[in-house]
Amino acid sequence: MVKIKNIAIVTSEKSWFVPFAKKLVSVLKEKGYHSKLFNKYADINKKFEVVFMLSYFEIVDKKSLGKHFHNIVVHESSLPKGRGWAPLFWQILEGKNKIPISLFEASPKLDAGHVYIKDYIILNGDELYDEIRKNQALKTIELCLRFLNNYNRLSLKKQVGKASYYKKRDTKDSQLDINKSIKEQFNLLRIVNNDEFPAFFYYKNKKYFLKIYKEN
Repeated sequence: MVKIKNIAIVTSEKSWFVPFAKKLVSVLKEKGYHSKLFNKYADINKKFEVVFMLSYFEIVDKKSLGKHFHNIVVHESSLPKGRGWAPLFWQILEGKNKIPISLFEASPKLDAGHVYIKDYIILNGDELYDEIRKNQALKTIELCLRFLNNYNRLSLKKQVGKASYYKKRDTKDSQLDINKSIKEQFNLLRIVNNDEFPAFFYYKNKKYFLKIYKEN
């Protein structure tokens, strides 16, 4: 069994997760690990026992993955269901507040690696974007620490069943339907980002934006 001392975290430079990745680095250092944050997998310039690939937007080839003992991904679905993009947001749109989350070994094929841990993110149903992301990040960090703390007792499990995939979301997916009520579209309003992909609608050939906040 590999002794874990050196841990890399790789998170895409423009990802929402960057401040949480920095927090994870600090937590790992406090626990006695040598830990470092990277924005590109190719920049990892030494051999690490574990590379946590968290909110990382690139597929890494088999040869590169083979340079390290473990390449760990956290994904918000019960794999093999819900592979692909933005699984947390798609499931919120489906009306779910108990969101499955999987920690698994990366593979060159999208979200297809063997699984170590499955758990859930529990939401109340009233959280907006920032709160949802915070819940997601804290559960991600929790699973990473659980992987390390239980490393000698964990076993890999092959994904079983038919795979399904979510498509990538973009700004057009924040469009509201003016013929539907706010209540009907509340889950969409929950997952919009007021700055990067705000809610919008068209009326009389004009485009209007809506921003949503909770009362303090």
